[in-house]
Amino acid sequence: MHIVWFLIVGLAAGWLAGKIMRGGGFGLAGNLILGVLGALVGGFLFRILGLGAYGLVGSLVMATVGAVVLLALVRVVKKA
Repeated sequence: MHIVWFLIVGLAAGWLAGKIMRGGGFGLAGNLILGVLGALVGGFLFRILGLGAYGLVGSLVMATVGAVVLLALVRVVKKA
């Protein structure tokens, strides 16, 4: 059941990141996939910074931050 919540939060984070990072997204499906990957990146970044995310809202914030960072990195690499 944990993996299902992880995927749901990742999908929501991808959608939010697509709304935050206007003009450089990869469409709905691409942003949703990046959201799931961004959830992993967000967890890694939060661990490095010593931050914790608790509950559904905390997980959504962490995944969204990761997805935004990942979208920004992909945008930079895509332009280069």
